Amino acid sequence: MSGHVHPLSSAISRINKIFYDLGFEFAEGPLIESEHYNFDALNVPREHPARDMQDTFWVKGIEEAVLRTHTSPVQVRYMEKHKPPIRIIAPGRVFRNEATDATHEAAFFQFEGLYVDTQVSLAQLKGVLEYFFTKFYERDITVRFRPGYFPFVEPGVEVDMLFKKKDGTKKWIEVMGAGMVHPNVLRAGGLDPDEYTGFAFGVGLERLIMLAAGVDDVRLFHQGDLRFVNQF
Repeated sequence: MSGHVHPLSSAISRINKIFYDLGFEFAEGPLIESEHYNFDALNVPREHPARDMQDTFWVKGIEEAVLRTHTSPVQVRYMEKHKPPIRIIAPGRVFRNEATDATHEAAFFQFEGLYVDTQVSLAQLKGVLEYFFTKFYERDITVRFRPGYFPFVEPGVEVDMLFKKKDGTKKWIEVMGAGMVHPNVLRAGGLDPDEYTGFAFGVGLERLIMLAAGVDDVRLFHQGDLRFVNQF
């Protein structure tokens, strides 16, 4: 019986190959996380609104356990067990307690990247992202950074890419958050921020595919409709 690979599985395979060529390894972590790894170790303050029930699924019966809201905990877990240089990508399912619509899902896929070494810079981050987008979309992509705030990076940036649409026009599109790993996050991973620096980035995987394929509703990826899957 013939079948089709789901577009999310296909995208993860392609992303893994692209970053493998850059020396990055594939890393995974648990879907049910401790509050420590999901928030504390990532420099997210106790009073941060992301900890509220509106954004986080708390697991009943397990003290301070949540369905992970991002794959960033994988980064800290990896740092605890490995010495730099560290180059990893961490794709996987994440969960947010929010209403679903054409651009939001309660469960979706994210992939993050982490590079830690001596003298890591934002310029290297920009080069890596332009290389990735160019390979993933099979066209030349220009990336720009705008200042942005995320508790686990400093400085933090919003990443835009200049995307050429099917009609030939070009448009700047915000695609991900990124930045230099916050010293507190390096310390949580057992690394000395006076010796090491790093960059990290994260993006919703469905969003990348939606831009490439012209899909206008994120919910289509998770409905099990073969009419949708077979188009890929």
